[in-house]
Amino acid sequence: MDKKRVIAVHDISCMGRCSLTVALPILSAAGVETSVIPTAVLSTHTGGFEGFTFRDLTDEIEPVFSHWKTLGVKADSIYTGYVGSHRQLEILSRLIDAFKEKDTFVLVDPVMGDAGRFYTSIDARFVEGMRSICASADMIVPNLTEACMLLDLPYVSCGYDESYIKDMLKKLCAMGPRYAVLSGVSFEKNTTGAAAYDSERNEYIYCPCRVVEGFYHGSGDVFASALLGAVMNGKEIAESLDIAVNFTLSCICRTHDLGCDTRYGLEFEKELGKYIDRLGI
Repeated sequence: MDKKRVIAVHDISCMGRCSLTVALPILSAAGVETSVIPTAVLSTHTGGFEGFTFRDLTDEIEPVFSHWKTLGVKADSIYTGYVGSHRQLEILSRLIDAFKEKDTFVLVDPVMGDAGRFYTSIDARFVEGMRSICASADMIVPNLTEACMLLDLPYVSCGYDESYIKDMLKKLCAMGPRYAVLSGVSFEKNTTGAAAYDSERNEYIYCPCRVVEGFYHGSGDVFASALLGAVMNGKEIAESLDIAVNFTLSCICRTHDLGCDTRYGLEFEKELGKYIDRLGI
Protein backbone atom coordinates (compact mmCIF):
# COMPACT_ATOMS: atom_id res chain seq x y z
CA MET A 1 0.00 0.00 0.00
CA ASP A 2 1.30 3.44 -0.92
CA LYS A 3 2.10 5.85 1.87
CA LYS A 4 -0.86 8.12 2.60
CA ARG A 5 -0.61 11.78 3.57
CA VAL A 6 -3.15 13.62 5.73
CA ILE A 7 -3.27 17.39 6.19
CA ALA A 8 -4.55 17.88 9.74
CA VAL A 9 -5.93 21.33 10.61
CA HIS A 10 -6.44 21.54 14.38
CA ASP A 11 -5.32 23.56 17.38
CA ILE A 12 -2.42 22.56 19.61
CA SER A 13 -3.06 22.27 23.33
CA CYS A 14 0.41 22.07 24.81
CA MET A 15 -0.89 20.17 27.84
CA GLY A 16 -3.88 17.82 27.84
CA ARG A 17 -4.20 15.21 25.10
CA CYS A 18 -6.55 16.51 22.40
CA SER A 19 -6.58 17.95 18.89
CA LEU A 20 -3.18 17.71 17.17
CA THR A 21 -1.37 16.07 20.08
CA VAL A 22 -3.83 13.18 19.66
CA ALA A 23 -4.29 13.22 15.89
CA LEU A 24 -0.59 13.19 15.05
CA PRO A 25 0.46 10.09 17.06
CA ILE A 26 -2.66 8.06 16.22
CA LEU A 27 -2.45 8.73 12.49
CA SER A 28 1.29 8.11 12.57
CA ALA A 29 0.64 4.76 14.28
CA ALA A 30 -1.79 4.01 11.45
CA GLY A 31 1.09 4.45 9.01
CA VAL A 32 -0.18 7.77 7.70
CA GLU A 33 2.15 10.71 7.11
CA THR A 34 0.56 13.64 8.93
CA SER A 35 1.27 17.21 7.87
CA VAL A 36 -0.10 19.69 10.40
CA ILE A 37 -1.51 23.20 10.24
CA PRO A 38 -2.14 24.58 13.75
CA THR A 39 -5.07 27.00 14.06
CA ALA A 40 -4.04 28.14 17.54
CA VAL A 41 -1.65 27.28 20.37
CA LEU A 42 -3.02 26.99 23.91
CA SER A 43 -1.17 26.24 27.13
CA THR A 44 -3.93 23.70 27.94
CA HIS A 45 -7.27 22.83 26.43
CA THR A 46 -10.23 24.81 27.71
CA GLY A 47 -12.09 22.07 29.57
CA GLY A 48 -11.44 22.08 33.29
CA PHE A 49 -8.44 24.41 33.29
CA GLU A 50 -8.43 28.09 34.22
CA GLY A 51 -5.98 30.80 33.21
CA PHE A 52 -4.91 29.09 30.00
CA THR A 53 -3.02 31.05 27.35
CA PHE A 54 -4.22 31.32 23.75
CA ARG A 55 -2.27 32.37 20.67
CA ASP A 56 -4.29 32.75 17.49
CA LEU A 57 -2.47 31.50 14.37
CA THR A 58 -4.96 32.61 11.74
CA ASP A 59 -2.36 34.69 9.88
CA GLU A 60 -0.07 31.65 9.52
CA ILE A 61 -2.54 29.18 8.01
CA GLU A 62 -2.71 30.40 4.42
CA PRO A 63 1.04 31.11 4.06
CA VAL A 64 1.74 27.54 5.21
CA PHE A 65 -0.50 25.81 2.69
CA SER A 66 0.41 28.29 -0.05
CA HIS A 67 4.06 27.30 0.44
CA TRP A 68 3.07 23.64 0.23
CA LYS A 69 1.37 24.31 -3.09
CA THR A 70 4.63 25.68 -4.50
CA LEU A 71 6.25 22.38 -3.50
CA GLY A 72 3.65 20.36 -5.37
CA VAL A 73 2.35 18.76 -2.17
CA LYS A 74 -0.61 16.38 -2.62
CA ALA A 75 -2.98 15.17 0.07
CA ASP A 76 -4.81 11.85 0.33
CA SER A 77 -6.93 13.30 3.12
CA ILE A 78 -7.78 16.61 4.78
CA TYR A 79 -8.81 16.36 8.43
CA THR A 80 -10.22 19.42 10.17
CA GLY A 81 -11.00 19.98 13.83
CA TYR A 82 -11.28 23.11 15.97
CA VAL A 83 -11.64 26.28 13.91
CA GLY A 84 -11.80 29.35 16.11
CA SER A 85 -13.28 32.14 14.00
CA HIS A 86 -15.31 33.08 10.94
CA ARG A 87 -12.10 34.11 9.19
CA GLN A 88 -10.54 30.71 9.85
CA LEU A 89 -13.59 29.06 8.30
CA GLU A 90 -13.08 31.13 5.15
CA ILE A 91 -9.40 30.19 5.00
CA LEU A 92 -10.23 26.53 5.63
CA SER A 93 -12.60 26.58 2.67
CA ARG A 94 -9.78 27.88 0.46
CA LEU A 95 -7.42 25.18 1.78
CA ILE A 96 -9.91 22.44 0.90
CA ASP A 97 -10.37 23.93 -2.57
CA ALA A 98 -6.59 24.06 -3.01
CA PHE A 99 -5.87 20.43 -2.06
CA LYS A 100 -9.02 18.42 -2.70
CA GLU A 101 -8.74 16.26 -5.77
CA LYS A 102 -10.95 13.43 -7.03
CA ASP A 103 -9.65 10.87 -4.51
CA THR A 104 -8.87 13.19 -1.57
CA PHE A 105 -10.89 12.12 1.47
CA VAL A 106 -12.08 15.10 3.53
CA LEU A 107 -13.09 14.42 7.14
CA VAL A 108 -14.61 17.33 9.04
CA ASP A 109 -15.04 17.26 12.80
CA PRO A 110 -17.40 20.26 13.24
CA VAL A 111 -16.21 21.27 16.71
CA MET A 112 -18.84 23.67 18.03
CA GLY A 113 -20.26 22.47 21.34
CA ASP A 114 -21.30 19.71 23.69
CA ALA A 115 -24.12 18.88 26.12
CA GLY A 116 -26.46 21.18 24.20
CA ARG A 117 -24.28 24.29 24.52
CA PHE A 118 -22.01 26.30 22.22
CA TYR A 119 -18.31 26.45 22.97
CA THR A 120 -16.88 29.94 23.54
CA SER A 121 -16.68 32.04 20.34
CA ILE A 122 -19.25 29.89 18.48
CA ASP A 123 -22.53 31.46 17.39
CA ALA A 124 -25.31 30.99 14.84
CA ARG A 125 -23.31 32.71 12.07
CA PHE A 126 -20.39 30.38 12.72
CA VAL A 127 -22.73 27.38 12.41
CA GLU A 128 -23.79 28.59 8.98
CA GLY A 129 -20.14 28.74 7.90
CA MET A 130 -19.53 25.26 9.28
CA ARG A 131 -22.44 23.93 7.23
CA SER A 132 -20.60 25.12 4.13
CA ILE A 133 -17.42 23.32 5.21
CA CYS A 134 -19.40 20.14 5.91
CA ALA A 135 -20.89 20.32 2.42
CA SER A 136 -17.40 19.89 0.96
CA ALA A 137 -16.58 16.89 3.17
CA ASP A 138 -16.70 13.18 2.44
CA MET A 139 -17.31 12.38 6.11
CA ILE A 140 -18.47 14.48 9.06
CA VAL A 141 -18.20 13.35 12.68
CA PRO A 142 -20.33 15.60 14.91
CA ASN A 143 -21.51 14.74 18.39
CA LEU A 144 -25.26 14.97 19.04
CA THR A 145 -25.03 18.62 20.10
CA GLU A 146 -23.18 19.60 16.93
CA ALA A 147 -25.54 17.59 14.73
CA CYS A 148 -28.51 19.47 16.21
CA MET A 149 -26.72 22.77 15.60
CA LEU A 150 -25.99 21.88 11.98
CA LEU A 151 -29.60 20.82 11.39
CA ASP A 152 -31.15 23.63 13.46
CA LEU A 153 -32.91 21.10 15.68
CA PRO A 154 -33.59 21.25 19.43
CA TYR A 155 -31.02 19.29 21.40
CA VAL A 156 -32.28 15.95 22.72
CA SER A 157 -29.88 14.26 25.13
CA CYS A 158 -31.77 10.99 25.68
CA GLY A 159 -35.03 9.16 25.07
CA TYR A 160 -34.64 9.01 21.29
CA ASP A 161 -34.84 5.84 19.21
CA GLU A 162 -33.03 4.48 16.16
CA SER A 163 -35.47 6.08 13.73
CA TYR A 164 -34.59 9.51 15.19
CA ILE A 165 -30.86 8.87 14.75
CA LYS A 166 -31.29 7.42 11.24
CA ASP A 167 -33.30 10.45 10.19
CA MET A 168 -30.67 12.80 11.63
CA LEU A 169 -27.87 10.96 9.84
CA LYS A 170 -29.71 11.13 6.51
CA LYS A 171 -30.31 14.85 6.95
CA LEU A 172 -26.62 15.38 7.73
CA CYS A 173 -25.66 13.53 4.53
CA ALA A 174 -28.17 15.64 2.59
CA MET A 175 -25.88 18.60 3.38
CA GLY A 176 -23.23 17.07 1.09
CA PRO A 177 -21.01 14.41 2.69
CA ARG A 178 -21.28 10.74 1.74
CA TYR A 179 -20.82 9.61 5.35
CA ALA A 180 -22.22 11.03 8.57
CA VAL A 181 -20.99 9.62 11.87
CA LEU A 182 -22.61 10.48 15.21
CA SER A 183 -20.72 9.84 18.42
CA GLY A 184 -22.24 9.50 21.88
CA VAL A 185 -25.37 7.68 20.68
CA SER A 186 -27.17 5.70 23.39
CA PHE A 187 -30.38 3.71 23.11
CA GLU A 188 -30.31 2.04 26.51
CA LYS A 189 -28.82 2.51 29.96
CA ASN A 190 -25.12 1.66 30.37
CA THR A 191 -24.60 1.51 26.59
CA THR A 192 -23.27 4.16 24.23
CA GLY A 193 -21.57 4.12 20.86
CA ALA A 194 -21.40 5.60 17.39
CA ALA A 195 -23.87 5.49 14.52
CA ALA A 196 -23.04 6.04 10.86
CA TYR A 197 -24.81 6.34 7.54
CA ASP A 198 -23.39 5.71 4.07
CA SER A 199 -25.65 7.68 1.74
CA GLU A 200 -24.37 6.00 -1.44
CA ARG A 201 -25.18 2.51 -0.18
CA ASN A 202 -28.15 3.58 1.95
CA GLU A 203 -26.43 1.70 4.78
CA TYR A 204 -26.89 2.39 8.50
CA ILE A 205 -24.38 1.09 11.06
CA TYR A 206 -24.47 1.23 14.84
CA CYS A 207 -21.50 0.17 16.95
CA PRO A 208 -22.32 0.02 20.68
CA CYS A 209 -20.01 -0.27 23.66
CA ARG A 210 -20.36 -0.11 27.40
CA VAL A 211 -20.45 3.15 29.33
CA VAL A 212 -17.49 3.95 31.58
CA GLU A 213 -18.29 6.32 34.43
CA GLY A 214 -16.85 9.83 34.09
CA PHE A 215 -16.24 12.55 31.50
CA TYR A 216 -13.14 12.01 29.37
CA HIS A 217 -11.63 15.05 27.65
CA GLY A 218 -10.24 14.42 24.19
CA SER A 219 -12.19 11.20 23.58
CA GLY A 220 -13.83 12.67 20.47
CA ASP A 221 -10.42 13.50 18.99
CA VAL A 222 -9.18 9.97 19.73
CA PHE A 223 -12.27 8.51 18.08
CA ALA A 224 -12.17 10.68 14.94
CA SER A 225 -8.41 10.18 14.46
CA ALA A 226 -8.68 6.41 14.87
CA LEU A 227 -11.61 6.37 12.45
CA LEU A 228 -9.68 8.27 9.80
CA GLY A 229 -6.63 6.04 10.30
CA ALA A 230 -8.78 2.99 9.59
CA VAL A 231 -10.34 4.59 6.50
CA MET A 232 -6.87 5.52 5.22
CA ASN A 233 -5.91 1.85 5.55
CA GLY A 234 -8.71 0.83 3.21
CA LYS A 235 -11.19 -0.39 5.82
CA GLU A 236 -14.90 -0.25 5.01
CA ILE A 237 -17.04 2.11 7.09
CA ALA A 238 -18.50 -0.63 9.34
CA GLU A 239 -15.08 -2.02 10.24
CA SER A 240 -13.57 1.45 10.60
CA LEU A 241 -16.33 2.40 13.02
CA ASP A 242 -15.81 -0.76 15.06
CA ILE A 243 -12.06 -0.20 15.22
CA ALA A 244 -12.46 3.44 16.32
CA VAL A 245 -15.15 2.76 18.92
CA ASN A 246 -13.27 -0.10 20.53
CA PHE A 247 -9.93 1.70 20.49
CA THR A 248 -11.54 4.71 22.18
CA LEU A 249 -13.21 2.43 24.73
CA SER A 250 -9.91 0.72 25.55
CA CYS A 251 -8.27 4.12 26.09
CA ILE A 252 -11.12 5.26 28.34
CA CYS A 253 -10.95 2.02 30.34
CA ARG A 254 -7.20 2.39 30.87
CA THR A 255 -7.64 6.01 31.96
CA HIS A 256 -10.43 5.02 34.37
CA ASP A 257 -8.63 2.00 35.80
CA LEU A 258 -5.47 4.00 36.47
CA GLY A 259 -7.46 6.71 38.26
CA CYS A 260 -5.98 9.43 36.05
CA ASP A 261 -7.02 13.07 36.15
CA THR A 262 -9.27 13.11 33.08
CA ARG A 263 -8.51 16.76 32.36
CA TYR A 264 -5.23 15.56 30.88
CA GLY A 265 -6.95 13.39 28.29
CA LEU A 266 -6.99 9.69 27.55
CA GLU A 267 -4.15 7.30 28.29
CA PHE A 268 -4.04 6.22 24.67
CA GLU A 269 -0.32 5.62 24.16
CA LYS A 270 -0.15 2.05 25.46
CA GLU A 271 -3.28 1.11 23.53
CA LEU A 272 -1.74 1.97 20.16
CA GLY A 273 -0.36 -1.56 19.74
CA LYS A 274 -3.89 -2.98 19.82
CA TYR A 275 -5.00 -0.37 17.31
CA ILE A 276 -2.15 -1.26 14.93
CA ASP A 277 -3.04 -4.95 15.28
CA ARG A 278 -6.68 -4.23 14.34
CA LEU A 279 -5.50 -2.31 11.27
CA GLY A 280 -3.33 -5.27 10.27
CA ILE A 281 -0.26 -3.19 9.46
